Amino acid sequence: MNQDLKAAAEAWLREDPDPDTRAELTQLLAAGNTAELADRFSGTLEFGTAGLRGAVGAGPNRMNRVVVIRAAAGLAAYLKAKGLTDGPVLIGYDARHKSDVFARDTAAVIRGAGLDAVLLDRPAPTPVVAFGIRHLHAVAGVVVTASHNPPQDNGYKVYLGDGSQIVPPADAEIAAAIAAVGPLAEVPRGDDWQTAGDDLLDAYLDRIAQLVPADAPRDLKVAYTPLHGVGRTLVEAAVARAGFAVPQVVATQADPDPDFPTVSFPNPEEPGAIDAALDLARSIDADIAVANDPDADRCAVAVPDVNGWRMLRGDELGALLGEFLLSSGPDGVAACSIVSSSLLGKIAASYGVRYVETLTGFKWIGRVPELVFGYEEALGYCVDPAAVKDKDGVSTLVRVLQLAAQAKAAGRTLVDLLDDLAVKYGLHATDQLSARVEDLSLIAQAMDRLRAAPPTTLGAYSVQRIDDLGQGSESLPPTDGLRYTLSDGARVVVRPSGTEPKLKCYLEVVVPVTTDVAAARIEAAGALAAITTDLAAAAGI
Repeated sequence: MNQDLKAAAEAWLREDPDPDTRAELTQLLAAGNTAELADRFSGTLEFGTAGLRGAVGAGPNRMNRVVVIRAAAGLAAYLKAKGLTDGPVLIGYDARHKSDVFARDTAAVIRGAGLDAVLLDRPAPTPVVAFGIRHLHAVAGVVVTASHNPPQDNGYKVYLGDGSQIVPPADAEIAAAIAAVGPLAEVPRGDDWQTAGDDLLDAYLDRIAQLVPADAPRDLKVAYTPLHGVGRTLVEAAVARAGFAVPQVVATQADPDPDFPTVSFPNPEEPGAIDAALDLARSIDADIAVANDPDADRCAVAVPDVNGWRMLRGDELGALLGEFLLSSGPDGVAACSIVSSSLLGKIAASYGVRYVETLTGFKWIGRVPELVFGYEEALGYCVDPAAVKDKDGVSTLVRVLQLAAQAKAAGRTLVDLLDDLAVKYGLHATDQLSARVEDLSLIAQAMDRLRAAPPTTLGAYSVQRIDDLGQGSESLPPTDGLRYTLSDGARVVVRPSGTEPKLKCYLEVVVPVTTDVAAARIEAAGALAAITTDLAAAAGI
């Protein structure tokens, strides 16, 4: 075995306070597993605008107590250097492996640095922290979560005092402070942090209940799954406080389970993830099926259609919520990410609401000034930005029930409302081409290939303009991505995922509609399929 690698592993062992990861690393050393050790010690988890995210295990390239303690110490140093000390750091966590341990370590380090810390007393949805930061006048917030990543992962998401996720340059400055942390034994820790529980959760739930007017229809039968995550308790309470009947919950997915035993991938976007909820919906003759991801900041919706139950695409739900929330012409701004449908811009214009596009992620959407509604196609929706400047799967779920019950009272469905949008604005059909890789260099190669030999046509559409998003613009900071403006209002955006080993391609076509929406959907499906084929060939994926 390489002596430098062995020395690095042994040095790690001397610092690691966790008996589980010490035992794991000791076994790897004893077995002489050079490949596995090299992967764990070849680099460090990078702290960026998504914070930290990676597999739980020993070594600097994994999520563990050593990495978390250093991250907390770096965050504390950053806050002190910026003079952001007049308020607590609020810390929440989900039910993944080690989440509670990492959260307690964070509270201990924050207190050891002389800052106030408030730790949630139970696993809770991520938006509770985004809400609680402003409710408690905190200077920062931390959520220990890997959201919808695989079971082996965990993560560390950081917010500042405005309730928004960090963006540059704060991420780089915090990363530099983490790198400057000395030996772990010299990181002071305290044990006198405060806890938050029912009072904070009640304030959050009361805020959500106020979203639904007293005279709104509430007759709705709902099937729900939290996908083994932390959403169930608060969703049931929020729905009840808003005056709806409590949903029937998928029994096999009702309680938190960090192993996510009934799904291959705990992301409601993934094929099959909400099959159990659809089975329940059919069995109880539900009006609607809803799902959260494991940390309940995303919301998925499925509805009965002529061909059976189907899940709404993220853009479809975004358009429905946009029409619903913007129809009163609120004084403010609607926003969505550049990979989301262009339809929200048309909806906003029709009601005289200002509209902006942002880079992908709620770290950008949530900080749009005067935001009244924002969404991204990956099932993230911000329906009450005055309270939560982030995606919130709990308040979104309640808003969806309000919309569905209103439609039902009028003898209509969400599918009917989608058809109305198609007639009013044209059918905006979206799809996604994703390539998951083991070797991240394949993503860079695909991006290089597209830049070196850009396509001139995609499907039946000509490529009219190519924007290299890496160059930035007056309205958007630089990011690795390509945007193709096609003929007839179609567009394609290609970008590496910021949280998963994926190359993601976002497709949209616009088909004019007079009365036959079904025919327009068939035409759009064919157009999207042809673009997908050509794009996959051009990118070599």
